[in-house]
Amino acid sequence: MRSTPARAQRTYRERDEIDFVIVGSGAAGGVLAAELAGAGFDVVVLEQGPWRTAPDFDHDEVGHWIMGDLTGDPRMDPQTFRSDPADEAQIASAPPPLIYARGVGGSSVHFTANYWRLRPLDFHERSLLGEISGTGFADWPLTYEELEPYYSKAEWEIGVSGVPGPFDPPRSRPYPMPPLPVKSSGVLFEQGARALGWRPQPAPMAILSEEYDGRPPCMHCGYCMGFGCEVDAKSSTLAAMIPKAVATGRCEVRPDSTVIRVEVDGAGRATGVIYLDAEGREHRRTARAVVLAANGAETPRLLLMSESSRFPDGLANGSGLVGKYLMFNGQTASHGVFEHPLNEYKSVQVTRILLDFYESDPARGFYGGGGMDARMFNGPLFFALGGLPPGVPTWGEEFRRALPDYFSRTMEVAGHTTSLPLESNRITLDPEITDRWGRPAIRTTYRDHPDDLAMMQFFVDRGEEILDAAGASQVWSDPVGPQTIGAHLLGTCRMGDDPEASVVDRHHRSHEVRNLFICDGSSMVTSGRGQPTLTIQALAFRAAEHMAGFAASGEL
Repeated sequence: MRSTPARAQRTYRERDEIDFVIVGSGAAGGVLAAELAGAGFDVVVLEQGPWRTAPDFDHDEVGHWIMGDLTGDPRMDPQTFRSDPADEAQIASAPPPLIYARGVGGSSVHFTANYWRLRPLDFHERSLLGEISGTGFADWPLTYEELEPYYSKAEWEIGVSGVPGPFDPPRSRPYPMPPLPVKSSGVLFEQGARALGWRPQPAPMAILSEEYDGRPPCMHCGYCMGFGCEVDAKSSTLAAMIPKAVATGRCEVRPDSTVIRVEVDGAGRATGVIYLDAEGREHRRTARAVVLAANGAETPRLLLMSESSRFPDGLANGSGLVGKYLMFNGQTASHGVFEHPLNEYKSVQVTRILLDFYESDPARGFYGGGGMDARMFNGPLFFALGGLPPGVPTWGEEFRRALPDYFSRTMEVAGHTTSLPLESNRITLDPEITDRWGRPAIRTTYRDHPDDLAMMQFFVDRGEEILDAAGASQVWSDPVGPQTIGAHLLGTCRMGDDPEASVVDRHHRSHEVRNLFICDGSSMVTSGRGQPTLTIQALAFRAAEHMAGFAASGEL
């Protein structure tokens, strides 16, 4: 089933009564649309970016990483950043502090497609480890066992390649496809890790290793992270879920539709949303229920913009936690040069991972855990700008000679770690800077907890050990320091049983506005170990089931 052009779908008139309006069409929004429309409900999805199809994607590094072809022009959609709430936020240049795609399919279009499950411990780690001073460390209101059937459903509905490894949590179904072929980096990573007594495994990837659900397998072009897939082999919601939603005849996806407000009536019930079309004209879309799935930054932004006399601090913000507890996940990179060509620029980013250090170990003296993988991040342009080892000239004849040699023989060991939820890390509205539509710009305040930085350094050290054990002739790492860029936007509308300590309940239903639902990375209570998309989608499959139940029983 290929990406569906906008003209092939049902169109609802503004006076038509619909059941659900969904804001955002990414990892969660695409799933929610397909599930709710498939259950017989009338659904309109509003997406602020365009509707691209597979032939629209290319390999333009400048366009994607600097000009914001998928993420938006930073001149039109500025963001500001500060590391301390007392500081004045500064306008960020490219890349912006928050990286997410604008377009049908959202960031599932340009993600690497690492597709890890959380483990049982992730859902009750606060009970296992106790309080961590100065943080909002908390248990989830649900368990892994409750979410497991939806993890399996996501893997089969989306299309995932993999095989269970030694550290996988219990599962009710196998992966629907075998793992993708191993790359040179995966072979070397596996050799180095095994030499150290660790247990690497094939990487589960939301990229097809064989034909699946009418889509072709990966053609190994090498442009996954940061790019859309030209053949629909990457299991974005654009390729895997939106076509199913539209095929029901009950879902309309409206691209280039920027929601600026959620409306409520005098009784505090959501009645719909106000949005702008591509020309900036204002429209109203009423619905029985409103679902926010815009990501962990855009969702709290919209709630804060929807303040009123009834909700003076922002919609659904009686707890005061909308926008707070932002988590990025820690990211590290260790690099190695090898004797023979690796040609890592080909195929998918990742074919092997290591989860030996997933759990937090008190013996380390700090909280945290995570996983590692082998990859090559940079394409040729960005490798030239920053991928060479220390000491290699970055201009002139020596630079020209070094580039092809190092580019073909270099790989990276990446670390993906926990982030502790700090109340000071948050999304707020910038009081001065606005975007092209006049909306307040997103202001990010973020500073890593000391334990997060210590965990990242731990993974840098392990990455260097793997590369040394694999026989690298030269090893170096990016220095660990405060993160100012995040692509995993988590925790800003956390779920919980206590309305005073959370924004939504265990069914993603707002504690205050009972026909308002929030389901995206903002719902997550803890950060997991660096790959949140599968969990976001499992939560969306589960949430859609409950939303359909509430609608069928007249509870909206």
